[in-house]
Amino acid sequence: MAEWVYFLHSPREDFAATMTEAEQAVWREHIAWLRQLLDDGVLVMAGPTLGRINTGISIFEAPDEDAARALMNADPVLAGGFATGELRPFRLSLLRGRD
Repeated sequence: MAEWVYFLHSPREDFAATMTEAEQAVWREHIAWLRQLLDDGVLVMAGPTLGRINTGISIFEAPDEDAARALMNADPVLAGGFATGELRPFRLSLLRGRD
């Protein structure tokens, strides 16, 4: 299974501190979506960068680019047009606790 990194680019600087109610609602859906991927064994890790530029970073598994892109595009944040996404192939080379 191949690994992919998904960068979620927020629509503006200081996004986390200035989210509207609609943005907060869709970000709750985004977190629930990520939690489901984690429960399903698809998501490896996810989290946002902090500071003025808030970029989400997720690493997940998918068999090929088409499947990875379909998964990324299923994110409620992207589907709703609240952010933009960037997908790249990734190789998990070193991980704490993994030989």
